Amino acid sequence: MAYDPERRADPVPAPPLDPFLDPERFEGVLPRRVVAFLIDVVILSVPVIAAALLIGIFGVVTLGFGFALAWLLGPASVVWALVYYGTTLGGPASATIGMRVMDLEMRTASGEPPYFLLGAVHAVVYWVSVSALTPLVLLVCFFNHRRRLLHDILLGTVVINNERRALRLRADGAGYRAR
Repeated sequence: MAYDPERRADPVPAPPLDPFLDPERFEGVLPRRVVAFLIDVVILSVPVIAAALLIGIFGVVTLGFGFALAWLLGPASVVWALVYYGTTLGGPASATIGMRVMDLEMRTASGEPPYFLLGAVHAVVYWVSVSALTPLVLLVCFFNHRRRLLHDILLGTVVINNERRALRLRADGAGYRAR
């Protein structure tokens, strides 16, 4: 079920992504989502670590005065993460770099691609929910048929296999009907 921009003008809303109608879109998403998250954490960490090293070197060279810039590291890290998630999830691939590597994409519950603000808010709600409710909140995915996490449910999003992987699963004859 591909997103069709012409469909937006249609008064009938697009049917929601359903694991019973499109099982190939949901096959194996959870383990690959974990790997995609780890890839994204590495991508987010590299510039932050580089900035911390530069501030450290600058602090030593300036005999301690450069360490005054260390307070910028926290806010800059948050801005970097929001820009990363907003631009990648709100971009044409509807996926972070880690999600692209793992052939995943994010959609709204109705099947439309997300936009910049939804991508950024998705990251904020994830980190707040995991921080406030402990990582045990991630177990929510085992109790719903779409395998959505709490922040997905709250924001009306779903992470699915991209079209390429779904077609591959159909072609492999994994019990999915051809369309």
